[in-house]
Order: sequence, then structure tokens, then C-alpha cells
Amino acid sequence: MTGVLAGKRGLIMGVANERSIAWGIARAMHEAGAELAFTYQGNAFGKRVKPLVESVGSDLLLDVDVTDDASLDAAFAQLADAWPTIDFVVHAIAYSDRNELTGRFVDTTRDNFKNSLDISCYSLIEVARRAHPMMAENGGTILTLTYQGANRVTPFYNVMGVAKAALESAARYLANDLGPDGIRVNAISPGPMKTLAGAAIGGARATFKHAEQNAPLRANATLDAVGGTAVYLASDAGACTTGEVLRVDGGFHVLGMPLTENL
Repeated sequence: MTGVLAGKRGLIMGVANERSIAWGIARAMHEAGAELAFTYQGNAFGKRVKPLVESVGSDLLLDVDVTDDASLDAAFAQLADAWPTIDFVVHAIAYSDRNELTGRFVDTTRDNFKNSLDISCYSLIEVARRAHPMMAENGGTILTLTYQGANRVTPFYNVMGVAKAALESAARYLANDLGPDGIRVNAISPGPMKTLAGAAIGGARATFKHAEQNAPLRANATLDAVGGTAVYLASDAGACTTGEVLRVDGGFHVLGMPLTENL
């Protein structure tokens, strides 16, 4: 898909390291010709992300805390100073206390519930509100990341499943609100992946192996596969796709039960 994003500019939010899904998307978008800006939170992540950002020829690296309105305002103001308009935003931000992703969902604490929903779902709304004026003239694309735990009970996913369900619903409502201005809002739902965020989920290795053994393609998602899906959605080829959850999971979501030999 070389060149299909040529002339487009966008913001990537949520790169933690070279194994991040957000980085797989950024790399694919760069290869497709897009010009990219990035966010990070705090010096520790900034040091990790900076070499990656430089490797795709970007010098726009914005420190932002999505739970802080002033921080979001400052980041988007800085972005607008550099680029009056943007064509896409990739929202790859989620968080929950990992100690609450190993037990039972019924034991979720109020504080972690509110924090998880704030960071993992509400932040998309805040980002969309600020990106909207930068896209309203020419339209654009907002992408977020979800997971099958939003729709089906998944071991140890707990409150993140509820947060992702809210995120998917928020994406649909945003798609309806922003559609008249030509702004598309979609979610990508990869299967289990070996990322920093995925490692925080209890039983991550077993989940990864189970999905790989049973998915129709006998494979889990790759960064390249997720990146390619994001490029399609942000390109002109995705012009009539909005409010969708696109699954990139080797077909695992179609199964009702594991394969006979894996029962």
C-alpha cells in the first residue's frame, strides 16, 4: 500500500515501545507515505519513544496526560501550531491496575473502575473533541483499539472488558456525531498479541497459545496485519467505513468452541 497515505498527516497516541500495536500502525502508515506526530506520557516513555519517532522522520513528540484537560489542550495547541489540519488520529491508550486483572471481576474496586474507564474510554471522547476542528474542513479518520473481551467473557480481562465495551459504544456514537463533517470513527480488534499491555493480563501466554491453536488461520494477529488494517481505514479506500469494529484475529471470533483436539 505504498503511497496510499501520501500527503496525509496524523497523530499516533499510545506507543510504548517497538512491540506496541500503536507502533505497528505508525510504521505501516509511515511506509504508506503519511507524516506522523506522536504523544507520550512522562520522561520514561519519552526516552523509549524518541528513537522510534526519529526512525520514521518525525520531530513532533508531544507529552500528554489524557486524564488532564490542560495537558490535552496544550498538546493539541502545539500540534495545531505545527499542522493546522490533520487527517487521522490513532488512539491506542488503555490502562487498568494489573493487580485487578488476575482475580475476579466482582472484586473490581471503585477507584480502579473509574480510572480504567476514564483512561481507556473517556480519553477517546476528549481526543475526538480536540481533533474535530482540525479535521472538520476536509474530513478525517479516528481509530481506536479494542479486544474481544468487550463482547465475550475473557479470563482475567475483567474491568478492561467493560472499558472496551464502553469504548466500542463511544466509537459508534462519535461516528454518528462526526459523520456529517466527513470524519470516520472505527475500532480495530486484534487477537492476543505479545505487547507490554498484553503482558499485564493474567494468563497472557496461555491465551496467546490457545488463540493461535484454534483460530481458523492458526495464527494470531501481527503488527503488520494490524498496521495494514489501519492504513486501509485511514486511506481513501475506507471512505465509507465508519462506526465499525474490524477484527484482526485470524478468525478466532467466529468460533463457538475450540477445535476438537483442543477440548
